Amino acid sequence: MSASRLSGMVDEEEREPRRRRAPWGVIALVLLSGLALIRNGSGEFDVGPPQPATAAAPDTSRAPSASPAAGVRPLPYSVPDRVRIPVIQVDAPVTPVGVDADGWVAAPPPENPNLAGWFKGAVTPGEKGTAVVVGHVDNTSGPAVFYGLGALKKGNHVEIHRQDGRTAVFEVYGVEVFEKNDFPGDRVYGSKGTPELRVITCGGGYTKQTGYQGNVVVFARLIEVR
Repeated sequence: MSASRLSGMVDEEEREPRRRRAPWGVIALVLLSGLALIRNGSGEFDVGPPQPATAAAPDTSRAPSASPAAGVRPLPYSVPDRVRIPVIQVDAPVTPVGVDADGWVAAPPPENPNLAGWFKGAVTPGEKGTAVVVGHVDNTSGPAVFYGLGALKKGNHVEIHRQDGRTAVFEVYGVEVFEKNDFPGDRVYGSKGTPELRVITCGGGYTKQTGYQGNVVVFARLIEVR
C-alpha cells in the first residue's frame, strides 16, 4: 500500500473519529516505520537511558484480563492533552501526531524535549482498544520526555488527562525493549477488547550510523477514571 493511500486513510479517520478506525494491521506497519524517526537523539550522554529489566516483561503465560478493573467502563472519544508518569517525574503536554508525506508516524518536534504525541489514527486513551503515545528519549541537548521510560515497573501508573476533563489512569503490566527490525506489531498494537495504552520511545543499543536500535514499549491497562 502506498504512503499516499495510508495518509488518505488517516485524513478520513480525522473526519470521522468516532465511527471509523484505521485497521490495526496497517497501523502497526506505519508505526514501526515511523518510530524509527524517534532515534534522532544524540545517545552520547555519560549515562544512557534506563533499559527495561527482564522482570518487567509482560507475563505471556497468563491470559489477559477480559475486562478493565471492576467498575471501570471504557470512555468515549476525547483527545488527550497531558501525560503524567509520577514515578519518573513526567508531566508533559500531548499533541496529536499522524503520518507524514512518506506514510511514517510524525514524531513530536525534537526541539521541544517535554512534548509527547498521541497517534490520532488509533483510539483516544480510555476508549475500548489500544491507544498509543510516543515521545523522544533525548535530543541533541540532553534527555527528553520519555528518557526514564525504561525504568518503569509493573504496578506503576500512567495518567492521561483528556480534553473532556477526565483523567484515564493506566496501570503498567509490562515493559520491554524490541529491536526495530523484529518489532512485534500485532502484539504491541493489537486490541485486547479493553481500554489499553502503549507508551513508546527509543531504546536498546545506539550507534552514530543508525541511532537507537530498538523501541522501549510500556504495556498498560485502564484501572481508574478521575
